[in-house]
Amino acid sequence: MSDAFIVCSNLSFSWSDDTPVFQDLSFTVGGGRTGLVAPNGAGKSTLLKLIAGEYRPSGGAVSVDGVVGCLPQSLPFAGDLTVAEVLGVAPVLRAIAAIESGDASEEHFTTIGSDWDVEERTRAQLDRLGLGDVELTRRLHTLSGGQVVSLGLAAQLLKRPDVLLLDEPTNNLDLDARRTLYGVLEEWGGCLLLVSHDRALLDRMDRIAELDRGELRSYGGNYTAYDEAVRAAREVAEKNLRNAEQEVKREKREMQQARERAARRAGAAARNLGNAGLARIVAGGLKRRAQESAGKSNETHAARVDEAKARLDEAGRAVRDEKKIALALPGTRVPAGRTVFLGERMQVRRVERALFAADGLDLVIRGPERIALIGPNGAGKSTLLRLVSGELEPDGGTVRRADGRVASLSQRLDLLDVDRTVAENLAAFAPALPEAQRMRLLARFLFRGCRIHLPVGVLSGGERLRATLACVLFAEPAPQLLLLDEPTNNLDLVSVGQLEGALAAYEGAFVVVSHDERFLAEIRVDRALRLADGRLWETGTG
Repeated sequence: MSDAFIVCSNLSFSWSDDTPVFQDLSFTVGGGRTGLVAPNGAGKSTLLKLIAGEYRPSGGAVSVDGVVGCLPQSLPFAGDLTVAEVLGVAPVLRAIAAIESGDASEEHFTTIGSDWDVEERTRAQLDRLGLGDVELTRRLHTLSGGQVVSLGLAAQLLKRPDVLLLDEPTNNLDLDARRTLYGVLEEWGGCLLLVSHDRALLDRMDRIAELDRGELRSYGGNYTAYDEAVRAAREVAEKNLRNAEQEVKREKREMQQARERAARRAGAAARNLGNAGLARIVAGGLKRRAQESAGKSNETHAARVDEAKARLDEAGRAVRDEKKIALALPGTRVPAGRTVFLGERMQVRRVERALFAADGLDLVIRGPERIALIGPNGAGKSTLLRLVSGELEPDGGTVRRADGRVASLSQRLDLLDVDRTVAENLAAFAPALPEAQRMRLLARFLFRGCRIHLPVGVLSGGERLRATLACVLFAEPAPQLLLLDEPTNNLDLVSVGQLEGALAAYEGAFVVVSHDERFLAEIRVDRALRLADGRLWETGTG
């Protein structure tokens, strides 16, 4: 029996407008842990949906051995569902409760099947994922984004899958939840294929599969080993490209020199033949032989130039085309010492329950401060950002905001009109910006050609984040305060680096919620504030 759990043969897929995503893609994935990496928009999420059977290929075939569990990047859970309903165990629990109350209807036994221990298994799975205190009757809208992600993973694990597909599983998870997830996946005994930009998670993989230019290449080892292999290959490819360029120049130069020598010889021979007084027929034969020799020499050099150009083309194809965001944030300078935001004894109530401690929260943002807001999922970090932006007014305490626009990027990426194109959304946010300038701006965010005119609803998670960043950051007027809630979620690793560089150079104030320790170190925050147990305190800059 083959050890391949996933087999894709000549797989092709196009969108409804005939835009191709894959063409004749073939690969296999065996047991163990495989990390799938590629630039945003390369089709990673689409590939997982094809494997899961959510999409149908336009050509080729997908074969999966065993039960499949798939955690998508965007979780389609309605807010009023209970935890038990999300986990898919609610009907069995109701049937067990009915039998225990004396209703011995056959349909209840059919519903239960062999799942009499479903509650114990469910509680054990929630405990493993750090959700031990979450009641099965709790409504989804009361959970944080990170808790919803962990809950979604629990729902897939309860299926006892042979093949587990995970799309950005650490999005919105706090540090403790991430470490819990790492432990769960390290114990995984089946076939795991995951898409992630989390470098710590990718370093726990057995192999890395890279989707690049319509091919899937597998590298043994974790992400660090893959990165080193790619860097080494890039250096060799770039060296070969430089050598090939020099070879083309050399061959062209030698061909030109050979032509000039032939022309000089032909001119000298014509003069010598005239002076020698040879018969016309003899002189003509000598002239023809000289022309034939020059022609053969020219053909030889032209062939060498063509061969050198072919080697140049091959070397050029070997060099990776890493598309990077050319991201320069608006040059908004905030004077040092200016109070951008002042909140005193802020309180928010949820169904008569206070989110923060009895005396509320105090927060002051002055000048171009760079603040990292950290803390566990469910502590209220996103809620605090909404208080700062003015999207939410406190139920208690006072807030004061300085004049000037606040730009806010939420976890949900729900600011854009999904039915409008990328270009139409930017025009709505920045109507005074000339169209040509808007097109140049979108090109810097890697939206070029037909990508500009795609509806936002069909974009990948990373593409949607880039589109939202463009609209939020360049809406008029330029923002003096940026509020970023998990901004690296869904970004590919190259784009994360570009965002790090842009934020490091930004002259305004920002508050960023992130659980990515490496990212926070790169953007050089001035203050790190931790929100936990209803209280906010300074922890330094890490």
